[in-house]
Amino acid sequence: MNDKYLETQTIINAIQGALVADAYALGSHWIYDEGQLKNLPIDWEDLNAPQAMWHKGKEKGDFTHYGDHAKWLHEFIQMHNRFDPSLYASFWAEKMEAYQGYVDGSSRETLAILKNNPSTLCGASSHDLSIIGRIAPLLLVSKSKEEFLANTEMFVSLTHNSLVALKAAQFFASVLFDVALGATIADTLKHTAVDPLLARAHGAAINSKGEESFNAIRTFGPACGVEGGFEGTIHVLLSYDDYQSAMIANAQAGGDNAARGMIIGMIMGAALKEIPLAWKNGVKNL
Repeated sequence: MNDKYLETQTIINAIQGALVADAYALGSHWIYDEGQLKNLPIDWEDLNAPQAMWHKGKEKGDFTHYGDHAKWLHEFIQMHNRFDPSLYASFWAEKMEAYQGYVDGSSRETLAILKNNPSTLCGASSHDLSIIGRIAPLLLVSKSKEEFLANTEMFVSLTHNSLVALKAAQFFASVLFDVALGATIADTLKHTAVDPLLARAHGAAINSKGEESFNAIRTFGPACGVEGGFEGTIHVLLSYDDYQSAMIANAQAGGDNAARGMIIGMIMGAALKEIPLAWKNGVKNL
């Protein structure tokens, strides 16, 4: 398959890095109020039950809906040993029919589009960052960087068919692939080609290295969109060299920390940064 290019264990580390990040972020996910964030009754050194109302029914060690979706992609890849967007759209829609977790806007809109046109390969026009943190399983069936970027574009288009989401996905996919090959995170983030649409954001993110992370992420914008989330993700990746410190800093900033965290986690996982064993052991469905 693609062992000539990437070690299978490196890919597994990237997948696990994203999933553990999601489970860790669950405790403070979608908490926006600064006062509430600083006084959450959770242990930042451990996994936690969710504090936001949006994750009703979830418990410590569970994923957010982002992690659940990422697991579905991994399951599909293991079943088919390839990525076929049409097949995956049917597989995903079937999973969504029985899903008991939070159904976000991009999922609702995509399901409606698929109902009207089951053969479409382009779904909602969402510009949410979260889709990007789910792409690591595609490395398992991509024989080259070009194929990985193509698979990423097809996967993202299914539920997040907006230009800014697609361009951000191409950037982080390129970074992920190169880091998995052995390039350093910092150099890759700085030198990977970035679309003009994101050039200003990229520059601001690079220049934020070492700034106090809570303020940096909140200033960029802690919400769900690529706008703000793109910068905050790069800031954390540049500012921390170990997985646990990066996760804590990202989670404490609140907002859509699971979306940022999954991208941070997959790239750090690909760089073979050590994931805390207690966290890995605490994730229910890793």
